[in-house]
Amino acid sequence: MVAMAALHTSFTSLSLSSKSFLGQRFSPSSSPTLVKPTKTPSHQIQAKLKRWERIKCKPNSLPIVHKMHVKLGDTVKVIAGRDKGKIGEITKIVKHGSMVVVKEINLKTKHVKSKEEGESGQIVKIEAPIHSSNVMLYSKEQNVASRVGHKTLENGKRVRYLLKTGEIIDSVEKWTKAIKEREKKTEAITVAS
Repeated sequence: MVAMAALHTSFTSLSLSSKSFLGQRFSPSSSPTLVKPTKTPSHQIQAKLKRWERIKCKPNSLPIVHKMHVKLGDTVKVIAGRDKGKIGEITKIVKHGSMVVVKEINLKTKHVKSKEEGESGQIVKIEAPIHSSNVMLYSKEQNVASRVGHKTLENGKRVRYLLKTGEIIDSVEKWTKAIKEREKKTEAITVAS
């Protein structure tokens, strides 16, 4: 409280003459106007974030990555959107946007220009990403979509399981299969280029 009083007295003792730069008032009429004045009163100004502005960031300016309930190779059912009710397998995960790409779901048309002179352009169907909140894990054995739970097994391994059926999702066979498919795709891309 004493520091605030001392700061207040130092500001009151500061005297600025009317001829000094700091003592003069800013008049918008003397300076050229670059922005059109608005009719809203100054006391009602609200700062609105644009949709491309980040609200929460890490110290290195990257967006905060949220944990997703799905992983690569999971079978999911779409629960919202144009493709609601369709079932597919996750082929790619985009972590920063919490998006997933599901095989043969959310197909968009892309117009591709010709790369060579004699070649003609094409219209290609590609799989667009879906937000991870719009998919739910699906059990092929019991044909039911369920939310995901986490539990620790007797050997100390933490796994995901379906709450409705109790079926364990994480298994070593699924992971090795997903990793082999990913390596085949990367090899095919490097050979093609």
